[in-house]
Amino acid sequence: MSFVVVVTENVPPRLRGRMAIWLLEVRAGVYIGDVSRRTREMIWEHLAAGYEEGNVVMAWASRHESGYEFQTLGASRRLAVEFDGLNLVAFQPLPVEE
Repeated sequence: MSFVVVVTENVPPRLRGRMAIWLLEVRAGVYIGDVSRRTREMIWEHLAAGYEEGNVVMAWASRHESGYEFQTLGASRRLAVEFDGLNLVAFQPLPVEE
């Protein structure tokens, strides 16, 4: 079992309802739970199939050097990057207005 956190933004209500089957929604769009790797992967498949115009991040405890791993879906200013074996987050610059 592994502790999982999922944060969703602008996803369809049916997807939010689906996440509540496996995880506890502690704030709007923020889900937590302790699930198996198999369940985590199945949840990710549901997220990938239904996030539409929104965005999603899933983070979970792991034996990785940092103690966690994460993956993302959808457009966001935050980009997952790997640096010397560590998973980090980089920010895209804001669009320049002309």
